[in-house]
Amino acid sequence: MEKLLLEIGAEEIPAGYIAPALAAMETMLTQKLAHARVDHGPIRTFGTPRRLAIEISDVAAKQRSESSDALGPPLNVAYDAEGQPTMAARKFAEKLGLPVSRLKKTRTEKGEYVFARVTARGVATATVLKTVLPEVVLAIPFPKSMRWSDLTIAFARPIHTIVALLGPKAITFTVGNIKSGRYTRGHYFMAPGKVKLDHADQYSDTLHQHQVIVDIAERRRLVAEEVGRAARAAGGEVLEDPELIDIVTNLVEYPIATTGRFEKEFLEVPREVLITAMREHQKYFAVVDGQGRLMPAFIAVNNTRTRDLDLVATGHERVLRARLSDAQFFYRADLKVPDDARVEKLSGVLFQAELGSMRAKVERIERNAVYLAESAGGDRELVDQAKRAAHLCKADLVSQVVGEFPKLQGVMGRVYAAVADEPGDIPAAIEEHYRPTRSGGALPATRAGALVSIADKMDSICGCFSVGLEPTGAADPYALRRQAIGIVQIMRQFNLSVSLEALIDNGLKQFGDKTADRMDALGAAIFTFFQRRIERILTDEGAARDSVAAVTAISVDHIPFVWKRVAALDKLRTQADFEPLAIAFKRVVNILKKADRDPFSGQPGAAPDESLFENECEGALLKAYAGIHDSVGAKVSDGAFYEALLEIARLKTPVDAFFDGVMVMAEDDRVRENRMALLERLAGLFTGIADFSRLST
Repeated sequence: MEKLLLEIGAEEIPAGYIAPALAAMETMLTQKLAHARVDHGPIRTFGTPRRLAIEISDVAAKQRSESSDALGPPLNVAYDAEGQPTMAARKFAEKLGLPVSRLKKTRTEKGEYVFARVTARGVATATVLKTVLPEVVLAIPFPKSMRWSDLTIAFARPIHTIVALLGPKAITFTVGNIKSGRYTRGHYFMAPGKVKLDHADQYSDTLHQHQVIVDIAERRRLVAEEVGRAARAAGGEVLEDPELIDIVTNLVEYPIATTGRFEKEFLEVPREVLITAMREHQKYFAVVDGQGRLMPAFIAVNNTRTRDLDLVATGHERVLRARLSDAQFFYRADLKVPDDARVEKLSGVLFQAELGSMRAKVERIERNAVYLAESAGGDRELVDQAKRAAHLCKADLVSQVVGEFPKLQGVMGRVYAAVADEPGDIPAAIEEHYRPTRSGGALPATRAGALVSIADKMDSICGCFSVGLEPTGAADPYALRRQAIGIVQIMRQFNLSVSLEALIDNGLKQFGDKTADRMDALGAAIFTFFQRRIERILTDEGAARDSVAAVTAISVDHIPFVWKRVAALDKLRTQADFEPLAIAFKRVVNILKKADRDPFSGQPGAAPDESLFENECEGALLKAYAGIHDSVGAKVSDGAFYEALLEIARLKTPVDAFFDGVMVMAEDDRVRENRMALLERLAGLFTGIADFSRLST
C-alpha cells in the first residue's frame, strides 16, 4: 500500500475556481479508481493559486482480479447433432480469448446455454494510473478555461508542472507538452526554484519548507491569525468577514498581513461604501474599534514576506486612496440629486424587454404594496409608508455609487432616504425589500419592508409567468423559485392574513392586456407554483410527507395557517388511537370521492332528513356532528387547529357505529342520498384543515 500524489502546477488560478476544481478531482479520481478495481484509503485535497493537488492513502499495488460468468449462445446452437462445437461456439470462445474446451453448459429460465468463467487479472496500479491521471487532469471543470501556445488542451490557466507519484515511484505521462514527474516548484517569489519530491509522503512538509502552505484549512487559519494580529496592532479589531477570509486564503500561498491607513475625511462616506470599496476591489479587511465604529485603517494580506512592510503598506494605501476618492466623489454627487428625480430616471432602465422599464415596475410595486397593506389590515400610516418605500425602492439603481458598487443596491437607497429625512420605517424598508437575498438569508425586520418585499417579488413572478418566462427544470434565470420562497417565509414570519390567491390575482391585474384574457389559467399556474414551494419547505423542515400532502390538498391560501395545520396534524398523529381514527375519517372522504362528490367544497347539498333515518346510529351521528360544528368552526377561524381536531376526534365512536349499523349505498335512492348528505357534513369539518384520505395508515 502506497500513497498516491497528483499535483497540477499552473499560473494563477482564480480563487473561486479552486474549491470546485478540487471537489471534482476527488469525485472523478474516486470513480475512476473504483471502475479500475483499485482499492484505496482516505483522500485529501490541497490547493493554492498555483497548484491543485490530491493525495490518496493506502493505494493497492495492483488491481483486484475479478471473475465473472459470460453467457453464450443456446446449447443447441453452440453444438451440432454430433456434439461438435459450431461456428457460434468457436466465435464466442474466441471473443473471450478461451479455447472451446473451456466452455460449459448451464440451465436458465429460457433453457440450456453455454457459458464460460472469465477472470480479469489485475495489473499494476502504476500502469492503470498512466491512463487514469491524464484523463482526470483534462476533465477538471472550470467556469472558463483557456488554451495556450499551439496546444489543443485547455485548463483554467497554463499548466507548468505535473507531479504524479505512487509512493517513491514516478508515474509518467504527458498532458499537452508537460511530462509528469517528481518535480514541483516552491513559492513563486520566495522559493521559485524546482523542488524534487522523492516520495509522495513528502509533499506537504517539503512545500512548507519552500514557503508554500498547501493545506487550505491551515492556510485559512494563518490568514485569520495574521489579520487579527495586524488589526490589534492598529488599535482595533478586524470586522468579521468569513467569506473574505475564504477568498483571500485562495489568493495567497503564504499569508503575510500588513496594516494600512487612510485619511479620516473619507469616514464621511457611509461605512458600507468604504467597506465595499476595500473588500470588493482590493480584498482588504476593514478595522473597527471597540464600539464597532469603522476606523481609518485596513488590513491587506500579501503573498510575500518583505523586508520593509511599511513600504508595502504605502503601496496599498496609494491604491486604496484612489478607490476611496472615487467613492467619495460619487457619494457627494448623489447627495445633490433628490430621490424622486432618480425615480424618474428609471424610465431609461429596462426591467425586461416584454415587461417594460424599471419605472413601470416601481408603479406596479406601489399598487401591490398598497393592496397588500390594506388587505393585511394596516393602518393609514403603514399604508403610506409602504407606498412611499415602494416608490423609492429602486431609485438608487441610477445612483453613481450603485453604478460603481452594484452590491450596494438597497443599502444606498436606505442611506439616501435617511439623509432626506424620510419618516418612520421608509429608509429601512427600501433596503429590506430585497430580502431574503439567498437561501436562509435574513428576512425584512420591519412590516413596511415585508410588504414592499412581497410586492416586488410578486410583481416579478406574475410578470415573468405572463410572458412565458416561468422556471423550467433546467433554468430559473429570474430566480422566481427563490422569490416565491421569500414571499412564503415573509408571510409566515409576519403572520400576514392575506389570501395568496387574491394576491396573485392583484399582481396579474397590473399587467393589463398581457393577462386580461388568461387570468384564470395564469393564476392557477402561479398558485400551483407556490404550492410546490410550500410543500418542499415543509418537508425540508421535517414534516411528514403525507401530512403535508393532506394539508396542502385542502388549501395553501392562508400561508401562516398551513404550518399550524401541519403541526396540528403531526401532533394528533402522536396519539395512541390515531390510526383507527384516521381510518374512520378516510372512509368518509373516500366514499364521497367514489360517488363523484367533492368532500371539501364547503357547499354541501340539502341537510339530512331525519325522517329518512332507518337506524338510531344515523340520528346519533347527526346529533354528535351538530354538537361540535360551531365549536370546530370557531377554532378553525382562530387558527386553533389542534383543538379543532380534538373536537372532531370525538366523532370516532358515532362514525364507527354508523358504518357498522347501516350501508351507505342503500338501494333506496332517497335513503342513499340522505346518508351521503350526512357524510358531506362530516367531511365539511375538515375543509379548513386536512384531507384524511391522503394519510398513510
